[in-house]
Amino acid sequence: MENSLENKIKVLYLDDEVINLMSFKAIFRQKFEVFITSDAKEAMKLIEENNIPIVISDQRMPDMLGTEFLENVFQKFPKTKRILLTAYSDTNDLVKAVNECKISKYLVKPWDAILLENILIELNDEYVFLENLLNKD
Repeated sequence: MENSLENKIKVLYLDDEVINLMSFKAIFRQKFEVFITSDAKEAMKLIEENNIPIVISDQRMPDMLGTEFLENVFQKFPKTKRILLTAYSDTNDLVKAVNECKISKYLVKPWDAILLENILIELNDEYVFLENLLNKD
């Protein structure tokens, strides 16, 4: 049974490698409302315009590190769940991601589709729970 667009979890993926973006969209588009971009400024605009609760960012990109992008997301959209995705394991990146970007998850490429799907559902549940808690009268 296909989910209607309004019931799908919104997820944005920022990566400078188009093949990664296309793979992500191909795998997850039926279960999630997927937004993809290779541009950090466009990503921020998409989050704002579409109220996206979950953001995934690659770490190593030419214009901006994923940790820098996720730190900007945290400052502007603190409730948004943030995932750092990287092909490289760097302790300094991980420390910055946790301490400054307040990431929800740190994943290493190549990602496992089933694991990532479960993480996206879990993070969305957390986001919805907090939204409902904060919006109670």
